[in-house]
Amino acid sequence: MKALDELTFDNRFARLGDAFSTHVLPEPLDEPRLVVASKAAMALLDLDPAAAETSVFAELFGGHKLWAEAEPRAMVYSGHQFGGYTPQLGDGRGLLLGEVYNEAGEHWDLHLKGAGMTPYSRMGDGRAVLRSSIREFLASEALHALGIPTSRALCVIGSSTPVWREKQERGAMVLRLAHSHIRFGHFEYFYYTKKPEQQAELAEHVLNLHYPECREQPEPYLAMFREIVERNAEMIAKWQAYGFCHGVMNTDNMSILGITFDFGPFAFLDDFDAHFICNHSDHEGRYSFSNQVPIGQWNLSALAQALTPFISVDALKEALGLYLPLYQAHYLDLMRRRLGLTTAEDADQQLVERLLKLMQNSGVDYTLFLRHLGDEPAALAVARLRDDFVDLAGFDAWAEQYKARVARDGDYTQEQRRERMHAVNPLYILRNYLAQNAIAAAESGDYSEVRRLHDVLTRPFEEQAGMEQYAQRPPDWGKHLEISCSS
Repeated sequence: MKALDELTFDNRFARLGDAFSTHVLPEPLDEPRLVVASKAAMALLDLDPAAAETSVFAELFGGHKLWAEAEPRAMVYSGHQFGGYTPQLGDGRGLLLGEVYNEAGEHWDLHLKGAGMTPYSRMGDGRAVLRSSIREFLASEALHALGIPTSRALCVIGSSTPVWREKQERGAMVLRLAHSHIRFGHFEYFYYTKKPEQQAELAEHVLNLHYPECREQPEPYLAMFREIVERNAEMIAKWQAYGFCHGVMNTDNMSILGITFDFGPFAFLDDFDAHFICNHSDHEGRYSFSNQVPIGQWNLSALAQALTPFISVDALKEALGLYLPLYQAHYLDLMRRRLGLTTAEDADQQLVERLLKLMQNSGVDYTLFLRHLGDEPAALAVARLRDDFVDLAGFDAWAEQYKARVARDGDYTQEQRRERMHAVNPLYILRNYLAQNAIAAAESGDYSEVRRLHDVLTRPFEEQAGMEQYAQRPPDWGKHLEISCSS
């Protein structure tokens, strides 16, 4: 394991030059202190977990100190926000400190969010508050534990720096990791500003560093776009299967690597609701839970438009046509596994859709229903879960279909079924009310609940002794928390 001063930097994006980013130093936080750190994320950098408890750790990720090899840069990009194009966005409160490579040869961006004003801050102060930093940290690590592609979070650093939002709060920084922070909006920026040389340079950078296998294809850029389409189809299938709502699927929040990116007003479903809107600023429901699938395709179309200098329109359209079939295949495969099925039948999609409609109409807890469905043999499980439903006749009809389907699926023991289902059906998810409880404690100076919740969420499928309170349905007040983009 390495000490903090032993990290090895190779700042490949910074070498692209000033057309792609601007050199900016982070603005230090007052009295920086560690709120929470992820040992698993630290391991990606080969860092000794004990380093998190040192004062220099908080100083480095609180903006006070900087490695000599770091080259902090604020990236420029644009994007479609709620369907409308914004010509210039960029890292308004984030800085790419540099790229570190580990002993396995992997490169990881160190991206500090809440690091102060940049040329792209527009009217903002460049700061992040403690609550938003905690939410991003918890979400990043929770999604990773569920097997959903995502950026990672190494730590949250709190402070005494005052920051004004709807009220005065405390500033914080979150250090996130990813193999790249390049977004769809990077390509849009150079396309719409008519800078073909820089756009070509960016495309070569992404192709060479992140999709090198596509170099072997007859049309490397087309092969890369197809891979981006497939990665996004799989990522969004996992969002839908696990009930995750991103909240702000603007093209500047979409990663070129197909990972969950830029956490704002996200939420996991409590009661199943296909029309759930987690962002209280999304008045028309553009980014509602059920709209995430078509919006994913819309965003890929926006990226395709920006790639027309390199790929023919017909080829782009053909690649985009892969999105929905790929999404449906990934989604149905995961939902079969969540229902305990090991084989495929044509009627499985209808079985899933009927269940979700029944859950929607009865306000059934999405996560706990699927978890408890695997606790017992199918007949006993559906009998025990029956009381959660209002439409008993409808549920009974579904239950008969489900039991027959399970009987046809294969010959295995209940213990095998339970083990298989519990491996894909979490007991613990990041419910908004749990995050809010942890945030409230942290804002009063008690970080123990954030750390405890983080630890529970790193093992979402494993029943943990003494943690029953994290596996309960939320109280009524916890189901209707409104989260804004500024959170």
